[in-house]
Amino acid sequence: MTSADVGPPLALVLAVGVLVACGVTLLLERSLTRILLGVILLGNGVNLLILLGGRPGAAPVVGTAPTAAMSDALPQAMVLTAIVITFGLTAFLLAVSYRSWYLTGDDEVPDDIEDRQIVRQAERNEVATADLGGEGPDGDPEQVDPGPARRRRAGDADGPR
Repeated sequence: MTSADVGPPLALVLAVGVLVACGVTLLLERSLTRILLGVILLGNGVNLLILLGGRPGAAPVVGTAPTAAMSDALPQAMVLTAIVITFGLTAFLLAVSYRSWYLTGDDEVPDDIEDRQIVRQAERNEVATADLGGEGPDGDPEQVDPGPARRRRAGDADGPR
């Protein structure tokens, strides 16, 4: 068996699995901070997976080694692009998380009004009815939030500015 037949090291494959699994688990949380950490972990796991898909070898610089012995430059370029995209998405989610914390005092994603209605209907085994409209914004029960009020930061008696 030659070195070309050997796959990636088991430790790197396990690292990809752990990073992706932890990232997906954190993405399913309700806190925007945990979602942000999940995006970062998932991005790093996928980047490592892309790198593992490439051919190992010498540096892909013309004249330094035979062409057959050079590593594949495409996965490296894809990972560089993915790093930039992940950084941009991380910056956006960080801004959204900070804005949510600034306005509401926490960064938890609230339930939608429609989600609560669907849960209540499912508990009663009711079939959802069509919204025929025409009630106006104050008379439409789908637009009224029956949930508890969000907590405010200490010192904000009149709410966010």
